[in-house]
Amino acid sequence: MDSIPKTTLCNVVPCMRYRDAPAAIDWLCTTFGFSATLVVPNEDGSIAHAQLGFGSSMVMLASVVDTDYGRLIKQPQDIGQFVTQSTYLVVNDADLVYERVRAMAGEIVLDIQDEDYGGRGFTCRDPEGHVWSIGTYDPAHALSSLTSD
Repeated sequence: MDSIPKTTLCNVVPCMRYRDAPAAIDWLCTTFGFSATLVVPNEDGSIAHAQLGFGSSMVMLASVVDTDYGRLIKQPQDIGQFVTQSTYLVVNDADLVYERVRAMAGEIVLDIQDEDYGGRGFTCRDPEGHVWSIGTYDPAHALSSLTSD
């Protein structure tokens, strides 16, 4: 039987849209520690496509555009600051990132705490309202610990 997932370093890639994608790229890199590995600007200064690396993972993002695909996605400001998904970042030091978020005017929505299932983390909004959870809990490590016993 064929395997559906491709053998690659990163099989699940969140894709996001931002009204001010250049500012979002700067904020995500400065605050969370992403690195901009590919940024393709449009002539008007908006972003056609960007890939931001984070360890062995990445997110892809672009500017909000009025296209068939673009109309499928609503921004948090369009729907009462709600989101229909969020992204979790596994970090070495959640307290360090927490302080960066506070210093960079990110909104903390769930304060930092030790989790009952292990790890330490918090949840915040970036300047455009996208929800991010950041923590030291590593679900891949937890899964391998369960299957190796």
